[in-house]
Amino acid sequence: MYRKSNILFLMTSTPLHAGSGSDLGIVDLPIQRERHTGFPKIEASSLKGAIRENFESIDKFDVSEKTIEINKKASNKDLYLVFGPEGDDVHAGAIGFSDARLLLFPVKSMKGVFAWITCPKVLEQFKRDMKIAGIEVSIPQFDKIEDNTCYSNSNTLVFNNKLVLEEYTFGVKKITQNFKIADKDFGTWLSENFAKSTQWAKKIKTDIVILNNDDFKDFVELSTEVITRTKINNKTGTVESGALFTEEYLPAETFMYSLAFSSDLFLNNDLRKKTYSDSKLVGLKSTNEAEVVMEFLKKGLDKLNNFIQIGGNSTLGKGLTHIKLI
Repeated sequence: MYRKSNILFLMTSTPLHAGSGSDLGIVDLPIQRERHTGFPKIEASSLKGAIRENFESIDKFDVSEKTIEINKKASNKDLYLVFGPEGDDVHAGAIGFSDARLLLFPVKSMKGVFAWITCPKVLEQFKRDMKIAGIEVSIPQFDKIEDNTCYSNSNTLVFNNKLVLEEYTFGVKKITQNFKIADKDFGTWLSENFAKSTQWAKKIKTDIVILNNDDFKDFVELSTEVITRTKINNKTGTVESGALFTEEYLPAETFMYSLAFSSDLFLNNDLRKKTYSDSKLVGLKSTNEAEVVMEFLKKGLDKLNNFIQIGGNSTLGKGLTHIKLI
């Protein structure tokens, strides 16, 4: 049973392809999406695997006043305890993740370069998920947003009380009700708790736009990046026949979030005394092993400078992601 929960925020620094396999539609290799909404997501298995792979490159870091040595050997017992063993079902890992959901999606703006869009459906889900992590979110009643209308308090995106996203024009209404996280303005809280180490710390305080659910759905389905790729024949220097394909990506500066859960270690007395007796996670003085596991995750991400690679095409610089446990 999970005892601790925290929010894990993600922001793509380069386009990210968390693939869902091949498809018969216009795009050969689409990204993962929620079945019922069509909103982009990252499967929990993809997220957990990416974090684990990045953790395997860490030399060492401190947890609860002890040094946890991380190496690349397959017998690394600390990683097995936290993420689960490979190739057997002796015990489960003590850390878990939910699917990474979309929070803010970047869209080209005629003024201010780009805006982050969201919608009532996304915000209400975010509110429920944040409550699980013990953080209160106040969301105004945005459920009746008219067509061709949006809510925003931005001064950099709006001119003549109009906001132009891609080729669409929206009338703008001010957000006058409480739109807060933990008693701070929504954008300010995100800036101070997550984005302050990025170049967007100032912009995110103001340049958030709330659209109605249908308009938001159209943008996240039609405004992702679709890249055409091919293969060059080394002998002829020309395009290989039949090698043309298209790939979909989440754009850079997409904001997502996931719930991170931790539990006590899933070990019986025999495993504690024999198999994992030399692990530094076993025997740490703590009234709650779940706290130690969550600390392990936090310290590991800090050691990685809160930066990991997720999804495919890592050799092309894709999927570089700023990630932080709140």
